[in-house]
Amino acid sequence: MKILPFAVEQWMNAYETRCRYNLAETCVESLTLDQLLSLAGKRESILDELLPLKLTYGAIEGSDRLRDAVAALYATRARHDVMIAHGAIGANSLVYQALVEPGDHLVAIVPNYQQHYSIPESIGARVDKLRLREEDRFMPDLDALRRLVTPRTKLISLSNPNNPTGSLLERAQLEQIAAIADAVGAYVLCDEVYRGTTQVGDELTPSIADLYARGISTGSMSKAFSLAGLRLGWIVAPSEVLKAAEVHRDYNTISVGMLDDYLAAIALEHSDQILARSRSVVRTNLAVVDRWVNTESAVSYIRPRAGTTALLKYAAPVSSRDFCVRLLDSTGVLFTPGSALDMEGYVRLGYANNLRAIETGLELVSGFLRTLAAA
Repeated sequence: MKILPFAVEQWMNAYETRCRYNLAETCVESLTLDQLLSLAGKRESILDELLPLKLTYGAIEGSDRLRDAVAALYATRARHDVMIAHGAIGANSLVYQALVEPGDHLVAIVPNYQQHYSIPESIGARVDKLRLREEDRFMPDLDALRRLVTPRTKLISLSNPNNPTGSLLERAQLEQIAAIADAVGAYVLCDEVYRGTTQVGDELTPSIADLYARGISTGSMSKAFSLAGLRLGWIVAPSEVLKAAEVHRDYNTISVGMLDDYLAAIALEHSDQILARSRSVVRTNLAVVDRWVNTESAVSYIRPRAGTTALLKYAAPVSSRDFCVRLLDSTGVLFTPGSALDMEGYVRLGYANNLRAIETGLELVSGFLRTLAAA
């Protein structure tokens, strides 16, 4: 199977270890194991729980405890609607392997994580892309979506909150997308890894899995839950999707690690506290970014409503990759070039990491912009 190189991951692989100030990171600043256990009140008792564990494959579809904890993040879902996977990247891959066949038609709302169009294209599907536009504040044109969907459309894919723009679809808009899909019997796959990181309000954004009978939600411990090191995600989907995904999981995953499963269950049983921390981080840090953008004439953006990333438009006659390489070489600051997201003329800023690194990094970016302007 031939597939395009994963541009964002190739960029991070090449440059992430070379930077001093990682403003390309998309996770909310990671929790330490000590922080997680302290938050859960298990710092002193965890070994008593872990030492008796026999390190088998564990529950293949995920432990009952963990699947119950995942289901609790949804309004209408239960344990049997959940499959545990190797991160959201594994969850998304399983969905496409389970549902997509050569000749199928899909619609992908982009920009988005490259999985959502490159994997189905590699299988032999035709993928039409609905591009988010800055003049629409990076919200999808639903009339344009209707025009792209045909009676042969198998699936519509999107991320909500959106990566990289930080735009956010509310219930009414998700319901409209579900109605467009329902008219032709299509699935809707919504990558919801940033769910819980809104700038306003403390309620979880409605999930497509709760709003649509053929809605598929994928999520993970990495972004909003600050535990990327667990490498654990999930699919919440109709039973026929999970059954089809099981067939492929048996070939490439079998199960996740028992310790990952156990620690993820602890974390999700305290999801309110972790998400409150995450919201505090993204709101505090975005306020810093917002003040910086408002003082930089060479940079503009549509202020994110959720998530951990912002898409910055820059005023300089260089490609986004050249911009980012030169920035890294001269300052140690790492952005993600828009070209890696099929959004040339922009760079992606991750603002949910260490606040001091963001403040220092943005100061250095200002100096770099002045140097570019003087050249």
